Amino acid sequence: MSVRLIVRTFSELCITVGALIVLFVVYVLFWTGVKAADATEGQIDTLQNQWARGTVSAPAPGTSPGPSAPPAPAAYRDGKPFAMLYIPRFGKGWEWPVLENTEVRTLQKGLGHYSGSARLGATGNFAVAGHRRTYGDPFKDFPKLRPGDAVLLTDGTTWFTYRIDKKPYRTVPSDIGVIDPVPRRSGFDGPGRYLTLTTCDPEWGSSHRLIAWAHLDATQPVSDGRPAAFHS
Repeated sequence: MSVRLIVRTFSELCITVGALIVLFVVYVLFWTGVKAADATEGQIDTLQNQWARGTVSAPAPGTSPGPSAPPAPAAYRDGKPFAMLYIPRFGKGWEWPVLENTEVRTLQKGLGHYSGSARLGATGNFAVAGHRRTYGDPFKDFPKLRPGDAVLLTDGTTWFTYRIDKKPYRTVPSDIGVIDPVPRRSGFDGPGRYLTLTTCDPEWGSSHRLIAWAHLDATQPVSDGRPAAFHS
């Protein structure tokens, strides 16, 4: 084989590899975002239709009238949406559905609730995971979270306003204590109504995790309109 043929073959191989890399980058940066936008919109439509029909999966804690004990709330349906989450710090229009479980296919449609963690608004730790990058980049700006920032959720009947307690904490994926009922290293010293948000770090990697903890600050019925925290 001549040197010229070897050089030409190598050049063609480099061009092919380069084209594959470009296509992969386009897929990661663009196509996963397109897929996520379609999937997320579908989950939001599902929630809005459920709420319009009055089929809410979980009543707000402590809102049932009368002295009798309220009925046990229905379990969240695996892989299905049950709430909307808003973080004003991330800009106007930032809104994502929360689905049950943190499986790969679930996080391609929105944010995922750790199935073993508390229910929304209940005593314990309501823990949620989301992609830092790809599939819509929901937690791209995660490091911008600061103490006092509002994280708002609604289940269609009640607004829950949580407040971030400290800047995001960096840890390793095996540190599962961060989603304990009283999350480890959070600074919380006893039972309460907590929220944990988790995402990957660094921005385009997954060797570590970023964690943000919050406490439940207020609740109000959806019929009262949006909480003032949207504008704080």
